[in-house]
This record gives sequence, structure tokens and C-alpha cells, in this order.
Amino acid sequence: MVNSESGTHEEIVVIEGDGIGGEVVPAAVEVLDAVGDFEFRTARAGDAVQAETGEALPQETYDTVADADATLFGAAGETAADVILPLRTAVGSFVNVRPARAYPGVDAVQPETDVVFLRENTEGVYSGHEDRLSADLSTLTRVVTTSASEQLAAFACEFVADRGGDSFQVVHKANVMRETDGRFRDAVVSVADDHGLEAEEVLMDAFATRICLDPTQFDVVVCPNLAGDVLSDLAAGLVGGLGLLPSANVGPDNALFEPVHGTAPDIAGEGVANPSAAILSAAMLLEHLGYDGDAAAVRGAVESVLESGPRTPDLGGDAGTDAVTDAVIDRLE
Repeated sequence: MVNSESGTHEEIVVIEGDGIGGEVVPAAVEVLDAVGDFEFRTARAGDAVQAETGEALPQETYDTVADADATLFGAAGETAADVILPLRTAVGSFVNVRPARAYPGVDAVQPETDVVFLRENTEGVYSGHEDRLSADLSTLTRVVTTSASEQLAAFACEFVADRGGDSFQVVHKANVMRETDGRFRDAVVSVADDHGLEAEEVLMDAFATRICLDPTQFDVVVCPNLAGDVLSDLAAGLVGGLGLLPSANVGPDNALFEPVHGTAPDIAGEGVANPSAAILSAAMLLEHLGYDGDAAAVRGAVESVLESGPRTPDLGGDAGTDAVTDAVIDRLE
């Protein structure tokens, strides 16, 4: 599609990565091609690139992602930390957006689940400050700043308002981690107050129990980095597993989109990988670029296929990746 300001086609970087990334990302690109006219630029990262060049994420790939309008990424294997974390930095990501929703036709533990996790994406225990001080002692420094917490909270307030809501939940463990989670909680609640929204506080261990018992209590959930990582995976178990979950790593002007599932080496190359999460990630990409109608159409097409088939083996069917992708595109026409 053409950017109205520059008159040029928007550039989407495509990184297949490892394992089934080489099957599900091309499927998502086919769907994007079916709804728009984008300029796709291929880049490389992951285990195979590491083995070939000595670098899991070449500088050229990093720079290409940083300059693009958006990036669609598949999966990385053993080199995941050396790929995904720098890619998030390349797009300036400060929030990870991860919906967890049960779909018709999919066997779910809690079919009523429809939750979006907004996870702080730069700090916490994932900041990389670990030290081995002796043969018996290792330490980990947890980093929390008011500025990053406020940036996440401001995004959450806009996100909730765009959905017509007036509240969200903020999950923390400030009763124990009083300084770090206390700072996070206070910043989020303060920004919510400034926007006229209610931020309901929930302790993260209580949240883990409550969402399993009744996920309809929750809608938009704001979390510190580690808590968001763990709790969103827990929610995935309620809706049928990680294979159906998309995600977005959003920065001020750029974003990285990826399915939550990994490389699935046990089925890689067999042509049976479920492309739904990658296609739903592409829908999030469309939304990020301002194509809300196309994003809704893609989501609707995926939901229709999940409900009525064809389905890949992970969902009890016998269809391959290509057949499911073709069915999604057919629903768009």
C-alpha cells in the first residue's frame, strides 16, 4: 500500500528465521499480498545464519529492521536471545502486545478467554545485569524506571480508550518487591488517574489463579516484563496453546510482529505447521500501519477457517500449511 505522506509503498521487512518460521511467515506474506500492495524486503537471522556467518543477527539485518515501517518475524532457535532482544531494540519497542483469545472450533480449557497483555518490554530482570560473584553465588539486578513504566501506562490508556473501555488491570508483586514493583505500580496507577481511567491492582500470584478460574474478569492487563511473559503463556494454555497466539513489539514509530510459538523442530519442513498465529500477527501489523479494515478482514478469515476448517494436525485436522493459507485467502475474496 502507498504511504499517503511520502507517496511510496510501505516497507515490511520479512525474517523467516528458523524451523517453521520458513513455512508460516511466507503464508502470512501471501495474506498481506492479498489485501494490499506492500514492498517486502527479506532479511536473515537465527541459528542457520549464526552457523554460516558467526552472527545470529547481522548488522545489515538490524539496520534494515530499524529503517523499515514494520517487520514480520518467524522464530529463532538456540540463538533466540541474540536475535529477538536486539530486534526489539531496533524498532524501539517499549511494549509487547499479546492477545490471548479462544476461537470457535478450537478446543479450549476456557472458551470465554479474551484478554490482551501489555507487557513492559525493556526492563525488569530481562535487562541483562547478571553476575557470577563466586563458585556459590550469582546475582541478578532488576531494573525498573518511572519513565519506562509511565510510557507503558500511557500506551495502555490509549489502547483501552480506543477499545471504548474505562479501566484495565495492573499486575504486580509490590507487596514483596516494594521498591521495584512498587515503582512500576505507582507510575501506572498515576498515569491512569491522569487519563481518567481506573487501574485495578492485582497481585500476580492471585492473577494466575483468578484467570484460570474465570478469565472473563480480565480484559486488558498491564504487567512488568517477566510477569507478562509468564502470565501470557499461562493464558495461552487456556485457549489451546501457543500455536494460535500473535504478538507485537511496539515502539514509537516502528514495530516487530511475531507468532508466539517457537521453531517447532519436530515438524519443521513437513509442511503441516499451523500458520494462524503468523497470519494473526500480520493482522496486527496491518492495524499498526493504519489499515484497520483489512486487519479485521484477515482476523475474520482466520476465525472462519479455524471454525470450519481446513485444520492442521495440531488442531485435529489433516491439512497442510498451504491448504490453510489458501482457505484464509479464499475467505478474503
